[in-house]
Amino acid sequence: MSETPRDWILVTGGSRGIGRAIVEAIATPQRHLVLTYLRGREAAEQLVDTLRAADCSAEALGFDVGDSSECAQATEQLRTRLGAPYGIVNNAGVHRDGLMVWMKPDDWRDVLRTNLDSFFYVTQPFLKGMLANRRGRIINITSTAGQVGNAGQVNYAASKAGLIGATRALAKEVAPRGITVNAVAPGFVDTDMTADLPADRLKSMIPAGRFGQAREVAAVVSFLLTEGAGYVTGQVIGVNGGLA
Repeated sequence: MSETPRDWILVTGGSRGIGRAIVEAIATPQRHLVLTYLRGREAAEQLVDTLRAADCSAEALGFDVGDSSECAQATEQLRTRLGAPYGIVNNAGVHRDGLMVWMKPDDWRDVLRTNLDSFFYVTQPFLKGMLANRRGRIINITSTAGQVGNAGQVNYAASKAGLIGATRALAKEVAPRGITVNAVAPGFVDTDMTADLPADRLKSMIPAGRFGQAREVAAVVSFLLTEGAGYVTGQVIGVNGGLA
């Protein structure tokens, strides 16, 4: 890239599922998108090629968002090349489901570090620049599980509930500088993460009678990135078909 567009946006876990839908929804020729991946290099690079073919500026960057040293290297590289981002979408997440009585310590730690620690590792290095620019959007993808809990997901629910608390606290810290911080809380969404769930039984519990689509989550994220969402901060917006 010979020239860097004024605004760039970082989307973690942007190669598939909800992350991919977000990237596709927010891509414009006026923005540069950086999407991260851990193992989905091929999917990430294919998505970048598709965006570039549509005249949108994008790149893929592979690193582990739950690893503090890898995040430090990646964020320093991005700051040096691109400066402070306009937007950060903390989307990367994993689940290791199982009843807590049988849960292994690694299953607890892996989920917390990927889903919650990554919020700090990825966001904190950019805050000084965003504050100096006096503008920006930080959006955290949490979950209905973080609001109401799910049996068999104590680790996942804890990580997502922690992300909600962090969202509300950071929103109060940075609002005076024109930066908004919000959380989007999907319910059951039709992605790889829900492919093995008992869909018929779960749909009977959802007032809308169906799973959500990733594009429906992406539409909310897209709105929160706009200038028109400048007075929306510290909020948790559910996209769950009325489940919670």
